[in-house]
Amino acid sequence: MDLRYPIGKYEPAPYSDALRAERLADIQFLPGLLEKAIENLDEAQLNTPYRDGGWTVKQVVHHVSDSHLNALSRLKFTLTEENPTVMGYDEEAWAKTAEYTQLPINISLTMIHTIHAKLHCLFSNVTAEEWKRTYIHSQSKKQFDLWFLLGMYAWHGKHHAAHITALRERMGW
Repeated sequence: MDLRYPIGKYEPAPYSDALRAERLADIQFLPGLLEKAIENLDEAQLNTPYRDGGWTVKQVVHHVSDSHLNALSRLKFTLTEENPTVMGYDEEAWAKTAEYTQLPINISLTMIHTIHAKLHCLFSNVTAEEWKRTYIHSQSKKQFDLWFLLGMYAWHGKHHAAHITALRERMGW
């Protein structure tokens, strides 16, 4: 197994009502999935990288909150503006900021609960026409639609939860 991609890489798929329901459930239930993944881990375990050269469990949780906060922003800009350019960010640089090591992960878990409640509400109310709304990513300069955004972040949360659960399995935690 490639430890970087324990559930595989994100593969875009055509719209279907069934896949929409599955992705909305992924968004809705990610906070609980992450909480279960980190349940009963002590400080030493939280500071263990999920793979050689990878982020610690603590950094992963803080990253999910930052990343999904960006997703919420991208969603709102795309719903309210015509083909906006949304900002990318340097994930590695963000993972080196003070809160990633100094703040407890419950701060980010609380944010994830809040962000995902908003994401779920907004994505649940996207109309058939709105799924086609697009944005430009500032780093890649590529255009994406809201259907891609939902799929990417439904996958992204499970991807990082699997980093933690795979580490737990390998370490016997």
